[in-house]
Amino acid sequence: MGKESERKHAVIMVGLPARGKTYIASKVCRYLKWKGFPSKIFNTGRYRQDLDTELARKHDFFTSTVPDVANIRKKMIDQVLEDMVEWLKTEQARVGIYDATSITRERRKTVYELLSKEGFRVFFIESVCEDESIIQANIEQVKLTLPDYAHMDKQTAAEDFKKRLAAYEDVYEEIDLDHEGEYSFLRMIDVNRQIVCNKVNGYMQTGIVYLLMNVHIVPRTIYFSRHGESQFNVAGRIGGNSGLSPRGLQYAKALKTYMGEIKPENLEVWTSTMLRTIMTAEHFTECKREWRCLEEIDAGTCDGLTYEEIQEKFPDEFANRDEDKFNYRYPRGESYKDIITRLEPVLMELERAHNVLLVSHQAVLRCLLSYYLDIPPEELPYVKVPLHTLLKLTPTAYGCNVEQIPLKIDAVVTHRPPSQKAAEKAETAMKVRDEDAIEPTNI
Repeated sequence: MGKESERKHAVIMVGLPARGKTYIASKVCRYLKWKGFPSKIFNTGRYRQDLDTELARKHDFFTSTVPDVANIRKKMIDQVLEDMVEWLKTEQARVGIYDATSITRERRKTVYELLSKEGFRVFFIESVCEDESIIQANIEQVKLTLPDYAHMDKQTAAEDFKKRLAAYEDVYEEIDLDHEGEYSFLRMIDVNRQIVCNKVNGYMQTGIVYLLMNVHIVPRTIYFSRHGESQFNVAGRIGGNSGLSPRGLQYAKALKTYMGEIKPENLEVWTSTMLRTIMTAEHFTECKREWRCLEEIDAGTCDGLTYEEIQEKFPDEFANRDEDKFNYRYPRGESYKDIITRLEPVLMELERAHNVLLVSHQAVLRCLLSYYLDIPPEELPYVKVPLHTLLKLTPTAYGCNVEQIPLKIDAVVTHRPPSQKAAEKAETAMKVRDEDAIEPTNI
């Protein structure tokens, strides 16, 4: 299959329904894409919902031993696996995620042998939940709101789902070392209360373990804010380490006032080490933390210049950046891709943390938002992050809700729209993202 660094990976989800498999799969997929590895989820629930039969939406589809029904089930789950294999064979693909139950040793053996024969590195992720409160919350908040139960009352839907769940519980065999010690796997018990790893190999699998060791499902809110308007913002210059303008100083006070009114519990305030973010957070008395990796993109030889000056002094560089802003690296500076690499420690801490106010810079916040909102690289450099606007992020089961809260203090506009060519690339990427969007499903 070529060099190890180029090897394709297949991630296989394992576990009973309502144990957070799709939540974990979507988290892993989003993280890998953010890191630059093209990844895609293949969810058996979506295939089942596409079947043109009412039976596929009721518990009988899972409990029936009638040969015709059993054959339909097997054909469906095999088709999902075949589609993932075909996608992984394409040039751009890197990681396929098989989001199914895979709850018997026989089924896992079949999947492992098929994928290994194709040359893919296989990694099982099993989600075990022993906390009944988590299971019940997942059923009520996610499962009973799915299309299968759109025309049922809540009690009838709950009874149907419990029958479906019982059918799986009767045949479930957890992964164990005695029978499946040759597999690479990660077992998560009650999200990350306990984690068991076996034969974790390579950068990809290690990265997935690192991510999942830090996730939690405790409700929390993350607040993002750019620094207040800076003196360089007013002058139209990029980079530098200038202080705040008079309006920026007003924003710093307004930000503290607003956060004081809503009073997030145990709030932590994170900033970069640059003067303009530190000044923006100076009125906060909460726990503060300065991060060097939250600093603005390094503009290298272009630091301190206006865009007009860059175009005049470095016309080729200016044109190259307009054409591919995500991958473009300033001479002796950084690219957006470089920022993502240095932001990984911050991301992991955000996954572990509860309520955080993160005060940083435009490029940095674009990169962080691209993770939470699953924004493709072509769109990332053009995400609007206006000055003097607080962004409230609320993680959900399968993504993140974002609310913009303008604090009504005037500021310059620093957003630059994409060139026509870049806009066309972004539009194409958006269509692909819409086609691959993950929606809540029952499997």
